[in-house]
Amino acid sequence: MAVELEVVDRVEEWTGFLKKKYKSELNKISREYPSERSLEIDYGVLEKYGKIGVVLADELLEHPGKTLEDVKDAIRTSRLITGKDVEGNDISDTIISKVNIRFIRLPRKTQIRDIRAEDINKFISIDGIVRRVTEVRPRLVTGAFRCVNGHITYKKQEYGSYSEPDMCGHAECTLKKLELVQSKSTFIDSQKLRVQETPEGLRGGEQPQNIDIDTVDDLCGKVSPGDRVIVNGILRSVQRVVGGQKSTVFDLYIECNSIEISIKEFEEVNISEEDEVTIKDMAADPGVYGKIARSIAPTIYGNDEVKEAIALQMFGGIPKEMPDGSSLRGDIHILLVGDPGIAKSQLLRYVIKLAPRGIYTSGKSASSAGLTAAAVKDDLGDGRWTLEAGALVLADKGIAAVDEMDKMQKDDRSSLHEAMEQQSVSIAKAGINATLRTRCSLLGAANPKLGRFDEYANISEQINMPPSLLSRFDLIFIMKDQPDATRDLNIARHILKAHSAGEKIMRHKKYPIPGADDEYFQRELAPVTPEIDAAMLRKYLAYAKRNCFPLLKDEAKEVLVQYYQSLRSVAYENSDKPVPITARQLEALVRLAEASARVRLADEVEQEDAERVVKIVDACLRQVAYDAKTGSLDIDKITTGTSRSGRAIRRELKETIETLIQASDDRVAKVDQIMETMENKYHYKRDEVEHILERMRMDGEVFQPRNGLIKFTAPMR
Repeated sequence: MAVELEVVDRVEEWTGFLKKKYKSELNKISREYPSERSLEIDYGVLEKYGKIGVVLADELLEHPGKTLEDVKDAIRTSRLITGKDVEGNDISDTIISKVNIRFIRLPRKTQIRDIRAEDINKFISIDGIVRRVTEVRPRLVTGAFRCVNGHITYKKQEYGSYSEPDMCGHAECTLKKLELVQSKSTFIDSQKLRVQETPEGLRGGEQPQNIDIDTVDDLCGKVSPGDRVIVNGILRSVQRVVGGQKSTVFDLYIECNSIEISIKEFEEVNISEEDEVTIKDMAADPGVYGKIARSIAPTIYGNDEVKEAIALQMFGGIPKEMPDGSSLRGDIHILLVGDPGIAKSQLLRYVIKLAPRGIYTSGKSASSAGLTAAAVKDDLGDGRWTLEAGALVLADKGIAAVDEMDKMQKDDRSSLHEAMEQQSVSIAKAGINATLRTRCSLLGAANPKLGRFDEYANISEQINMPPSLLSRFDLIFIMKDQPDATRDLNIARHILKAHSAGEKIMRHKKYPIPGADDEYFQRELAPVTPEIDAAMLRKYLAYAKRNCFPLLKDEAKEVLVQYYQSLRSVAYENSDKPVPITARQLEALVRLAEASARVRLADEVEQEDAERVVKIVDACLRQVAYDAKTGSLDIDKITTGTSRSGRAIRRELKETIETLIQASDDRVAKVDQIMETMENKYHYKRDEVEHILERMRMDGEVFQPRNGLIKFTAPMR
């Protein structure tokens, strides 16, 4: 019995598909080569191209090498791409040989940890975060080797290993010593990436796994560390060599066919014409501020002031480059200090979801290298020292959320200073001197020093953070958990509604609830559904950042200047009065006012924008910089850690100790005498003096040689 063999012309099938679906893309390559030299074929379009499309799509997954050659042959035989050089010569074959065929949008993703031996040489799609990127370097593809007699022998090079021909390829030549001729060899741009699994899908104790990606030609230089990407390509294996010995274990890498950046910066978010109309309609709504604020973490009840400030932070002010080369940041930094259980961490996590480039880290487990950059031995390239970007660098042009900032180590905290104000990180490690950009907004959260706010203690003393860092925040919110019957009832109802809706959804997945349709769940989830969908809000933010550069109107300037002067005027007449506000807070006011105008997509910062931000900043200052002793604002409480009245009592205490020491025979001052003098002469309370004396002892200014006696550590000048 004769076996009938079905002869299938795949090239003809690909020709029909390309002519029908990708004619305009092929013509574009013909017109714009070499700037445009990749044909991107959507896997979904191929799969929907009838029965033939399904077969071709399956063949791509199983035999990717053959499929890519078939597509090239289809373009070559039917002359789907044509081109001429400047002299009018036909160079179609040269163009076709250099065109890349790329497949995108595969429906099924393979987890990096699920890649197995049977996937080798198959076409797969993975997603993850780019952790490390090497420099773009030329790679030898076809080497031209010359012998002494001048004969040229060509040899194709495999990935990762350089091989020379055994002998000259000329029939009559037997020479074996050949040298590479670079000018006649073929090179291609190449770059290696290391992609790490996204943390969302990991179980508790699992460590994220990595895979190396080999990119060539126009895929090089496309991504940066921190980008979330989808990589489509052919899984390849290369034999591991340990100490010159070949191992039976092989390493895996992906020969990259295409890269899709899944979470983009604001500049790269795609906005359609319909989206633009919707955005402009939303901006025209007078209640847009409330809508955006309520769209941030709707599961958290209240905290409207904080949410409004976070909304302004996401829009941001305008970064400015000055003629003298200096720059003024537009990013707004916010610190939330609050009692435990007030949903600070939840707010931070929600904001990271909204930001196109958001990084969340906890201060407890973050080191300065993890926040800025770490010097690592590069096993991707040639073993040199390279920098691996930390959280703040990865969040460039986005938002970095740092939880539990008060738990950070002192040395690690200092690395934030430059990153927050200059928006760069200077690194000098392992022979590398570099400056990395950190153009991100910082949203920090911290707990009070004693775990919960003490009503009777000074607020600035309860924040366990250095004044130099606190002064860099534009807004500091104190979130107290104070019992209030009405508010507590509303919070309880809100939380229970959220849990109840969540329970019904989970129940419905396992045991469908009779009569439960989409409308039913929309009603149930109404209290915890954001008024503006997260995807739409991201587009709104992107549109505002891209197109809106408001100018300060004279009326707005007047409001800001008047507020600044009204606070500063307290210290004009009397030099003993505290400094209520510095120029740094005025700059914060300008940034916030610009962000407020951006929310409305306005071209000008109006008076109402200035009044809105003055109200927010004033509320923050009254929480953290109010000095009860003088009854006025004292910005020194944040910027230096000591209020003006605190400095005065310290100075007078030092003078008292000095006077008593000089009057004493054994050069010591008695604590009782110190207290008596401070009480009678300067009218300070005993507990105030004891507190300052204890602070001086902890700072190493004084010590107790014996109980009840005080002496200076170093003699006073």
